[in-house]
Amino acid sequence: MQLIDFLASHALAFVFCTLALGLLVGSFLNVVIHRLPQMMLRDWQEQAREVLSLPAEPKGPVFNLVLPNSRCPHCNHEIRAWENIPVVSYLALRGKCSSCKAAISTRYPLVELVCGLLSAYVAWHFGFSWQAGAFLVLTWGLLAMSMIDVDHQLLPDALVLPLLWLGLILNSQGLFASLEDALWGAVAGYMSLWSVYWLFKLVTGKEGMGHGDFKLLAMLGAWGGWQVLPLTILLSSLVGAVLGVIMLRLRNQDSTTPIPFGPYLAIAGWIALLWGDQITATYLQFAGFK
Repeated sequence: MQLIDFLASHALAFVFCTLALGLLVGSFLNVVIHRLPQMMLRDWQEQAREVLSLPAEPKGPVFNLVLPNSRCPHCNHEIRAWENIPVVSYLALRGKCSSCKAAISTRYPLVELVCGLLSAYVAWHFGFSWQAGAFLVLTWGLLAMSMIDVDHQLLPDALVLPLLWLGLILNSQGLFASLEDALWGAVAGYMSLWSVYWLFKLVTGKEGMGHGDFKLLAMLGAWGGWQVLPLTILLSSLVGAVLGVIMLRLRNQDSTTPIPFGPYLAIAGWIALLWGDQITATYLQFAGFK
């Protein structure tokens, strides 16, 4: 209780504690990003074998978000506790496995660092409040699903749907929006991209986006209400178009190469939830409407 009172009355301490927490969560998110798609694939394979009446495969070792312990993918060296300190261990090990000296991907410390910095900003923006706690959960979920979408062009229901329901539950108390706005935000978010998907498919005969994008925008609408959707769609389209072209050029790929849209939606939605009112007001003032 004394710690809670201290953090509530000392904003800077709350920010630094949240930064440390964000670094730790970022380390766990690296596990989620790596293992959750594999867990989903194993589950799909089991379901397919059941549907096809094929014999079940022998049970292998336990594989989930907790077990087995993290290991080096090159030499199978089990990562010890001191080698798993966010960012610090990477720097201490100079980016190499302590056993085989193989290079450790820079993605791991970058995800930890980004998670820590975003968490610290959320703490500074909202202060010690229920809003800060809820928005931290949303931020962590958006970061994990964005990286999974980059790797696999997949937005897992296991991440998106619980956050959608959480947004509605929180807004039943008006934490970020009224329940009515949140409900219609979820409906409008899903239906808007669903409509674009089917219109594009009817015109071209091709699928322009995945169904996970509908659910992600619905989730953002459930958190911020329908009011955040126009800015989210606009920002994600602009950022996606610019960065998409740059990525295709850097990779020497043509325009038919699929590009994950989830990260752009996540970034745009995060921005709209935090600064949507200010951005809209600034635009209206600049355009001469105020």
